[in-house]
Amino acid sequence: MLAYILRRLLGMIPTLLVISMLVFVIIQLPPGDYLESYIAELESQGESVDEQKIAFLREEYGLDRPLYEQYLAWLGGMLQGDFGYSFEYSLPVTEVVGDRLFLTVLISVVTILFTWVIAFPIGIYSATHQYSWGDYGLSFLGFIGLATPNFLLALVMLYFANVYFGTSIGGLMAAEYIDAPWSMDKMISVLEHLWIPVVVIGTSGTAGMIRRLRANLLDELQKQYVVTGRAKGLPPGKLLIKYPLRVSLNFFIADIGNLLPTVISGAEIVAVVMSLPTTGPILLAALQSQDMYLAGSFLMFLAVLTVFGVLVSDIALAILDPRIRLQGDMDK
Repeated sequence: MLAYILRRLLGMIPTLLVISMLVFVIIQLPPGDYLESYIAELESQGESVDEQKIAFLREEYGLDRPLYEQYLAWLGGMLQGDFGYSFEYSLPVTEVVGDRLFLTVLISVVTILFTWVIAFPIGIYSATHQYSWGDYGLSFLGFIGLATPNFLLALVMLYFANVYFGTSIGGLMAAEYIDAPWSMDKMISVLEHLWIPVVVIGTSGTAGMIRRLRANLLDELQKQYVVTGRAKGLPPGKLLIKYPLRVSLNFFIADIGNLLPTVISGAEIVAVVMSLPTTGPILLAALQSQDMYLAGSFLMFLAVLTVFGVLVSDIALAILDPRIRLQGDMDK
């Protein structure tokens, strides 16, 4: 196992290197750069352009150099913890991200936990009570969850949260805590507002996971080893948890690799609708304005999450299911 982990960690280096090249190429594909977009915006508003300032910025941040030199400078900076400079905000990328990255990860982790906590018991109930009224009702709710766009659900939840619970519309905290330092009162305010985006973002994922768990568990319950266990008089609960449910959890573990980056990247529209102080709106603005270092840093962050998540899921699968082996002599 240790040798496998070391090989995978070493294999991540060329993987992330290739991803960084692709990210850099993608953010460079639109014609021009941020400064050209900035000049065009000023000219459209009838304002004058300080050519000396533009030339200084091009030289200062290497925008006048060949693309391969820009890439090497960007990559070398990231390896040293310097993710570049945001032209849009006139600040280093690390300062622009600030608390937004923490809040984004907080929402994502809580959303994943919410998804599992809701999907797990409902999926088990639907599989063990196939074609019952409860199964039909939960399946109907699941289909509604899959069919409802997140942004529409966000608007509905904002209305009900404001009317019935008195929670202010939009944001992740009360207005007086927005620029205040972190404190217990600020954290409590975040927790009071957190449940709305968590429910909105997690609804579609929960509905899809319920259907998958139900299908996998139904398939396992029809297999011969379950029939044999019943014939031998094993308690239904013990038989369900120890064997078919354990095997059906494989897809839960396999999803670890892409679940967190999927939740983060899939919540941008919801963040805009609900005015959430997360990385989603900043990423969209950075892509629109060609703020290359800011956009590239976000994309690399998602790539790192995916690569490390896949490693964690592979190791967890080998531990959960003895039929899976990472290498031929793993047990030796």
